[in-house]
Amino acid sequence: MGIYARYVLPRLIDLAMRSKASTAERARLVPLARGRVLEVGFGSGLNLPFYEAAVEDLYGLDPSWELWRLAQRRVASARVPVGFVAASAERMPIRDTTVDDIVMTWTSCSIPDVSGALREMYRVLKPGGRLLFVEHGRSPDARVRAWQDRINPLWKCLAGGCHLNRKIDDLLVAAGFHLATIERGYIAGPRPFVYLYKGIAERMRA
Repeated sequence: MGIYARYVLPRLIDLAMRSKASTAERARLVPLARGRVLEVGFGSGLNLPFYEAAVEDLYGLDPSWELWRLAQRRVASARVPVGFVAASAERMPIRDTTVDDIVMTWTSCSIPDVSGALREMYRVLKPGGRLLFVEHGRSPDARVRAWQDRINPLWKCLAGGCHLNRKIDDLLVAAGFHLATIERGYIAGPRPFVYLYKGIAERMRA
């Protein structure tokens, strides 16, 4: 891993994801979490201020120790107990059906095997468990899609493997999830980067 990927990129990600628009989306979604919660793509802990007392335990899963180190100040002031799981989303060291809720914000874009990771999330959720998500992805607008596809190869190199053009709703359904609620639309910013999919996907009860 080079100097850029190890030291520079984590700080750039932390800075970029503190925008007013993304913070507002976190504030809407994260307080819905309850019980035993797994946050996939914990990063630098930007969701931590929004977890509420309904969370019994929070486990932050991320392969980046550098981002975990950046999160330490937020972890110290968190209102819920936080543990770190240093692992990739494609292979979670977590037992089947042991998680009440999963939180995933701006994460699926950068997972190499996103379909495998979503299947892992489905596996660890309890029947009736929920995946709370805000993700950017493929736009329905032809002009924007064309720009996403054009920019994507270079963007992946610059942004740690981030894809601009993944169709998040289709990926969730293919992994077995039921889309209980979903909203789609743009937030403030350049359109190839800010088309969001946000909502709640459920693991069906047996």
